[in-house]
This record gives sequence, structure tokens and C-alpha cells, in this order.
Amino acid sequence: MLATDMEVRVQDDLLVVGFDLETRREVHVTEQPPEHWIRRGYGGTGQLVCFYCFHGFEAPAGTRVPLLTRGRLGGKVRRHFAHPPNQAPVGGHNPETVWHITTKHALARWARTRPGVAEVQMERWTPQKDRRADVAVRLNDGTRLALEAQRMLMTDDAWRIRHRDYLRQGIVDVWFWRPGVQFPHIVLDERLPVWFYVASKGAVWTALGRPHAQRHRWWQADNIAVFGLHHPPCALDDLERQALLLDQLNLGPHGAVLPDAVLDMLRSSQSAAREEAAKWQESEARYARQLREAERQRSEDARRLKPPPPPPAGGLRCHVCKRPLASELARAGRHILC
Repeated sequence: MLATDMEVRVQDDLLVVGFDLETRREVHVTEQPPEHWIRRGYGGTGQLVCFYCFHGFEAPAGTRVPLLTRGRLGGKVRRHFAHPPNQAPVGGHNPETVWHITTKHALARWARTRPGVAEVQMERWTPQKDRRADVAVRLNDGTRLALEAQRMLMTDDAWRIRHRDYLRQGIVDVWFWRPGVQFPHIVLDERLPVWFYVASKGAVWTALGRPHAQRHRWWQADNIAVFGLHHPPCALDDLERQALLLDQLNLGPHGAVLPDAVLDMLRSSQSAAREEAAKWQESEARYARQLREAERQRSEDARRLKPPPPPPAGGLRCHVCKRPLASELARAGRHILC
């Protein structure tokens, strides 16, 4: 179970991205064993400092605050960097900024470990120079992805513009939202999944669509899959949360890919819906055949019971020899020997 959105926000606000003064690059706690960072942080060489303080977020640019390494593998709170007591800015760093930078780096590290990924770059401009992806990914098959870490509310129009800019350039955009932020429901209208990233746990959750109600002639719908659990959900669906570790996801030509266990669960639910729909479709087809057979039988009976035509003027005549014909032979219309 994931923590509540409020608990997640509190934990995420404690996260700090490190900056190595020697290599001059941003670093994450998972890149090295704890002992490595302890030697370089607070009480060590001091070369591991707070990225935000050093770059002027809520502190004068160039501020050097050596970091502590806290948490443990498998613990309640994952390993993370933290300010020493009383050395954080008053009120702490902006939680949206902390989440955004942490998430960008987490997504880049994750993407580099996925099979089928050829290249990963952060803060990469699109070919037309109108969008800059938080994390740009190129797959071995040439597919280009843009991983976006979205920390604030977006309007439908603002999201649609960005999404269509990516589409126009042949780029698949994959959005990871900050927990507690309301995502634009236009995302579901575009049949895209919704991903939330919990930075303090390295976890994601996504929304599954619950099965649609089986109303009048539901088995005639174009997409029977929506009558089982489905992903992505439809715009007006009741939603069911599915929590996962980020490392359980893969990347493919259409974006982030759910693990096999979840895909199997979806397929099983949808298969049950398709089997039930097939029974209704066969029952409906059988009833239609019965109606056609009954109509054919009525037509045949009516034809057999049709009365003979009235005799022509001047009496009945054989239609072969044209001689007078007894009334008993009227139905045959000819003499016996003709």
C-alpha cells in the first residue's frame, strides 16, 4: 500500500538532490553505497553539498551545505540526502522544485536501465526547438519519447497544446504527475494513461478503469475490453489505483509499459467480458436465424395454400393443347396426357 497523498507530500518535501563539487554534477543517493556519500558529505570532505542551496534556490547562489545520508535500504523511508540540523533554508526548499528535480533524475536513471533504450538525455529540445522534454528517450527501433515530470496543475488547453506539439514531431509524451496534483481529464479523452510518481518511495501509481456497466445490448459495443478492467481508463470511468515500483515498469513504442502480472490481470478480466459477450452474440444470432426460418416457413405455407387461379373467359382450357379442360384438372392446367 502506498501512503496517503498528504504523507507522500511530506516525505517528498524532505528529499534533497546532491551536488558533487569535484565532478560538478548532480548526484543521487542511489548512485553509490551510503559509505561513499558519508565520506564526501557532512563530517567528511564536504564536497557533497545541497544542489538547491548551491544553485540559489531559497539561498544565495554558491551556498555550500554539506549533506547527511539518511535512511536505509528496505527501511520505512528510502535512503536520501538531508541538510544537517538547522542548516536548511527557513521554511525548507520549495517542495515543487524538490519533487521536480528529484523526479527528472529518477526517470532518467530508470530509462537508462530499461531494455530496448538506445539513448537518454535530460532537458533536451525537440527538433523544432519549441518544446524541451524533462527526459528525452530514443528506443532501439527509433521511437522517440518525452518523459515529463509535471509538478503543478495544468489547464486542459495548456496540456493539449504541449501534447499536440509532441505528436506533430512524432514524439510520444509520457506524463508523470506529482501526488496531490489534479491532472487534466483531457488526458483520458486522448486515451493516455496517467502516472503519479512518489519520489520518497521510488514508486508510481496509475489509474485503471473499472468495468463499464453492462447496459442494453452492451455486447454490440465496438470495444468489449472496457467491460473488464482496462488501462488507460476512459474519461468518465470509476478509477482503481494500481501501485508499483518505478523499476517494475518498462518502456515501449507507446510509452510506459505495465509489468506482465498487471497485464495478465487486465487480460483475464477482459477475456471474461469477451466470453460473456460472445455468448450473448451467439444467442442473438440464433434468435435471428429462428426468426428467418419462421418467416421462410410462413411464406412456403402461404404458397402451398394459394387457391387456383380463376378459369379464363370461355371456360377452362389446357395450356398445352388449348382444348376445353375439366374443372378437376384446373390446378394442373393441362390434360393428363398432354
